[in-house]
Amino acid sequence: MTETVVLTDHEAIRDWAAARMGAPAFVDVSAEAGLQAMLRIVFDQAAYQDQDRAERPVNAGGLEFVEWSEWFDAFDKANLALVVAADRPGRRDSWHEFIRRDDRSRA
Repeated sequence: MTETVVLTDHEAIRDWAAARMGAPAFVDVSAEAGLQAMLRIVFDQAAYQDQDRAERPVNAGGLEFVEWSEWFDAFDKANLALVVAADRPGRRDSWHEFIRRDDRSRA
């Protein structure tokens, strides 16, 4: 089993994502009007897609790239932690998952 690390510190998360060319994003998962955001970190080319695409109607799904401050507000409000694979020499694994901070013992 791969060794994991649990991150809650904003700078540590931002550094981990930056080392893998990750960008903060939301995905709208609401069934009705209003945003019900699911947090995502988007990597590689998907993080640099053309942002000049047409506006989506409300609740059309898809990624919405956001500022780290907005992403961390949602992250903290949901009481989440980010579980990542421990760094190994010569390898930058982008595997990650979100867990509730109360569930840290299972990570």
